[in-house]
Amino acid sequence: MSERKILREVQGSKGRYVFREGGDEAELTYSITTPTLIIADHTGVPDAFRGRGVGQALVERLVADARAEGVKIVPLCPFVNAQRRRHPEWADVFQV
Repeated sequence: MSERKILREVQGSKGRYVFREGGDEAELTYSITTPTLIIADHTGVPDAFRGRGVGQALVERLVADARAEGVKIVPLCPFVNAQRRRHPEWADVFQV
């Protein structure tokens, strides 16, 4: 999964990471609560992408950007929270 295919879109207090291929779209959405805190609220991956690591790649991009920008993530989304538990090395960017 190439990170170049994952785009970040921000409008006001809402943002999302999106992966598009062949007319399908996977996304991880978040809300910006302060300049240093976001809430990851939803991850949606269509069946066409299942088993390809697309959801994982979206979370990895979220974590990388949060680290680079000094932002903490509240993992409200069950998928993001499950990934957080599987990756203790990400503890520095999560606020639980």
